[in-house]
Amino acid sequence: MAETLTATALTLKDIAREAGVSLATVDRVLHNRPGVRPDTVRRVQAAIERHSFQPHVAAAELARGRARRFAFVMPSGPNPFMQQIEAYLGEMSTWLSARRLSVETVRTDVFDPSVLAGSLEALSGDYDGVAMVALDHPSVRAAINDLVDAGTKVVTLVSDVPSSRRHHYVGIDNIAAGRTAGALVGRLAGQKSGKVAIVAGSQGLRDHAERIFGFNQVMASEFPGLSVLPVLEGRDEDDRSEQALARLLGKHGDIVGLYNVGAGTQGVAKALSEAARDKVVFVGHDVTVLTRRLLLQGVMDAAISQNPGHEARAAVRVLLALARGEPILREQEKIRIDIVMRDNLP
Repeated sequence: MAETLTATALTLKDIAREAGVSLATVDRVLHNRPGVRPDTVRRVQAAIERHSFQPHVAAAELARGRARRFAFVMPSGPNPFMQQIEAYLGEMSTWLSARRLSVETVRTDVFDPSVLAGSLEALSGDYDGVAMVALDHPSVRAAINDLVDAGTKVVTLVSDVPSSRRHHYVGIDNIAAGRTAGALVGRLAGQKSGKVAIVAGSQGLRDHAERIFGFNQVMASEFPGLSVLPVLEGRDEDDRSEQALARLLGKHGDIVGLYNVGAGTQGVAKALSEAARDKVVFVGHDVTVLTRRLLLQGVMDAAISQNPGHEARAAVRVLLALARGEPILREQEKIRIDIVMRDNLP
């Protein structure tokens, strides 16, 4: 079920009603015209400030035509990074209202192609734009193309489906992120030789597959003393990730490095702790409450970070530009890769 994150856009009539004055009085205050008592001016200005009302933006949007609806299709599981994106969308409510936009969240199982495709098909005709965390699968690709054919603007978020006809991708260069993780694991392991474990949510998610590809590139070319084990898949779930890694640690006593490609971080950390493998170099993704604590404790060595607030804002701005037929400011919407360690935690 969709969850609406914005209220109906405020109008000058709403401001007039709250301030207890006429629409003409609000207009006089906005244009600094004479004939309004000082206490009335203060009352109108207080109502405007309370709601961060932007009358000129609102007027411009009204001139453009009808209100627009966007949907964000997000994972249904407890992924802290995705929850951060949703939280930032909620903080944009005033900005959205001023532009006559509403953003709704649709949670679904992004790891199951048939479920995800069904969720996308259900959105057809109801939204002007859709931003989605995507699984790279033929049925999902077809559902994206159907949305585009129906006139919906589609943006992939965090994980891309470049073979579809989606209009734009908002997210980091995931191959570069994986290469960065590989360089960190290899260099932090020093002169050690041994095995390196990889835990991913799913290799069907293109962002995870690309990160693994980049990681393996660096391992093979720069660290021949380190042998990468087959990828474990935990669907970004703590319990699955913990169990899979615990079994692997039990089989291999010479694991010296670990790359956690997605979420499930708490389960990964728990498996390491219970196996008393505190010397394993551990690199993961994103700065959340959990990864911050693990970095401070020295359990994690580094996190490859992307800014969830920037991604939320960029996805909305890109959908709005597409809906208006305006150019996308690509440099503004480019998402950076950051390396965060205990000593530079933001």
